[in-house]
Amino acid sequence: MPSGKAERPVSHISQAYPDRVEVRGRDLTGDLMGRLTFTEYFHLLLTGREPNEDERFFFDLLLVAIAEHGMMPSNVAARMTLAADPDSLQGAVAAGILGAGSVILGTSGLCAELLEEARTGRDPAELVKQLRAAGERVPGFGHPVHEPVDPRAQRILELADERHASGLHVELARRFDAEVAQAFGKPLPMNVAMPIAAVLLDLGYSASALKTLPILARTASLLAHLVEEGEEPLGFRMAAAAEEAAAYEPE
Repeated sequence: MPSGKAERPVSHISQAYPDRVEVRGRDLTGDLMGRLTFTEYFHLLLTGREPNEDERFFFDLLLVAIAEHGMMPSNVAARMTLAADPDSLQGAVAAGILGAGSVILGTSGLCAELLEEARTGRDPAELVKQLRAAGERVPGFGHPVHEPVDPRAQRILELADERHASGLHVELARRFDAEVAQAFGKPLPMNVAMPIAAVLLDLGYSASALKTLPILARTASLLAHLVEEGEEPLGFRMAAAAEEAAAYEPE
């Protein structure tokens, strides 16, 4: 019979002891420090194992691809937050990351869901028609800056092909590319979110794991923007530009 006592919850990631730190069953100072790169260490933290060569290569590739993209809303929000409170570096980073969602940074997760639907038997053409009929965007397609192609997406797919890492999900991504062009009557650029999802799914990662990469990557970029904001302030100028962009009309 149940004892009525809840089982003690566990974590498999890390524990600090008086004389050492253990991470995923490994000695931090005796084994990991000086041996693993940060990408390899992140992979270990995330999955519980060290990456193989392809996994390390594509984690590095995708982190580099998605980290920086100019004055995106996440960077603007972070810089304006630091302008308002110069002592809150962590708050400014958080302000930028809070904008990670279905339009920016979080789109790879939606792409993964779409690819997994297609992998389980749904026809990409039907899925595209369904989304268009509902007035919704097709995740991973269209970009306000990059056209006719997103060069980042193109490069990821090229490298996936070169390293023989392209599998079913990359094939499905390309099928969606053709179906989107057919449904909309014109090509829409496949943006970087779709190949991120496709390559990571082909490498065996879960949709929840792949959602972490854009957030980690953009955190690095935000820190660079915030150091620059402290040296070459733009935050209040951005706020002034927002005032100029919006007309005030009392109701």
